[in-house]
Amino acid sequence: MTQYLDFEKPLAEIEGKAEELRALARRNEEMDVDDEAKALDAKAAKMLQDLYRGLTPWRKCQVARHPDRPHCRDYIEALFNEYTPLAGDRNFADDHAVMGGLARFNDRPVMVIGHEKGNDTKSRIERNFGMARPEGYRKAVRLMDMAHRFGLPVITLVDTPGAYPGKGAEERGQSEAIARATGMCLKIGVPLVSVVIGEGGSGGAVAFATANRVAMLEHSIYSVISPEGCASILWKDAEKMREAAEALRLTAQDLKKLGVIDRIIPEPTGGAHRDRKKTISAVGAAIDGMLQDLKGLKPRQLITDRRQKFLDMGQKGLAA
Repeated sequence: MTQYLDFEKPLAEIEGKAEELRALARRNEEMDVDDEAKALDAKAAKMLQDLYRGLTPWRKCQVARHPDRPHCRDYIEALFNEYTPLAGDRNFADDHAVMGGLARFNDRPVMVIGHEKGNDTKSRIERNFGMARPEGYRKAVRLMDMAHRFGLPVITLVDTPGAYPGKGAEERGQSEAIARATGMCLKIGVPLVSVVIGEGGSGGAVAFATANRVAMLEHSIYSVISPEGCASILWKDAEKMREAAEALRLTAQDLKKLGVIDRIIPEPTGGAHRDRKKTISAVGAAIDGMLQDLKGLKPRQLITDRRQKFLDMGQKGLAA
């Protein structure tokens, strides 16, 4: 069953009426509702296009958080062969909010790492809604270091509201673990490409996305803080999240202008969840394109390219 966002309620009514007509026809074969159902389908398709033609930043936040969007596990299962998961940070525990391991992408050995939110109540609790603890970032550091030693490209899939802010996580060195993961991204002499597939929240996202090339799905978001968190700090009112979303410039379109990301991956009309297969295929093509951009670069060139990318960040926006 399709889950509708708040601004999609008029669309839900039309699509619901079309489905009711078809259900009636299935119960009574003599009923001919084909024309009426098709007319409602056409009306719904037009409304969907109108709704998504000019999404506000806050609505993009809602789409980026849609529970039915493809998550890290979906991309790994569809795009990578011979995936062998690697677990644990060799120090404290295995963090299920971060998944990663050895795999083949287009028959090329790679290391893939990503945040996993889960797709039902049980798995979301197990995955901590994609909010990694220090052991998750230390696991990522271990996998990136392994990729560096064996000369494997690293592919990261970012989808997190942010690093987990719990007491235990802070006691075990959350900020230090994030800093080490970010530092490892800058240090490895292999191609590193990243895709923001949903939410890119704060340092929890930067720790995976300090890459040579960064792409974002069209309706994903990437920001130093959530709109709600920003509104709570600046206006002492989380209900000001719409204004905060506008001010944060967290959309793929804004970030491309600022030079924070390198490419925008189009989504199907209505968001990635409306056509998961098409979305996953587009992400696979973008990953392949970014790896091709880095083909032939030596380790020192890759490191220099990555560092320079972040030193230059924001210059486009300032010049404009």
